[in-house]
Amino acid sequence: MNSYRQSLHHIVFCTKSRKNTLPEVHHEELYKYIFGVIKNRKTVLYRINGIENHIHIFCDLHSSIGVGDFVKEIKTATNKWIKASGQFPKFDSWAEGYCSISYNLKDKDMIINYIKSQKEHHKKVTFEDELRTLLIENGIEFDEKYLFDD
Repeated sequence: MNSYRQSLHHIVFCTKSRKNTLPEVHHEELYKYIFGVIKNRKTVLYRINGIENHIHIFCDLHSSIGVGDFVKEIKTATNKWIKASGQFPKFDSWAEGYCSISYNLKDKDMIINYIKSQKEHHKKVTFEDELRTLLIENGIEFDEKYLFDD
């Protein structure tokens, strides 16, 4: 019998101290680079977007890699690329943690649309409030004093 699986993940990670160090003018190049990392891991990218201090990725994670290793690989590769590119002079590093929420296929369009609308969404909502809401809505327990511990 063949193996069948589906592993849809909404992944969010931010810059160190949530500083606005990712100028929007260079987002497209950054996202293309991240897409290359994702593609090399045989993972399907459905949507990537963000603002100056964080990124959302929605993908179907390949079974050969765990989500923690996947995020670490993206952060490590982009950290090097960002610093070498010279396009993000204020970028120091990524924050240590990340958020990953798994979803059902029936939620796919909702998550894609949510990620597409990040720039509009963040005209009204801070990243900190967005992350709290995502965690609460998905029943993920957290301690406020460690939530944004850089």
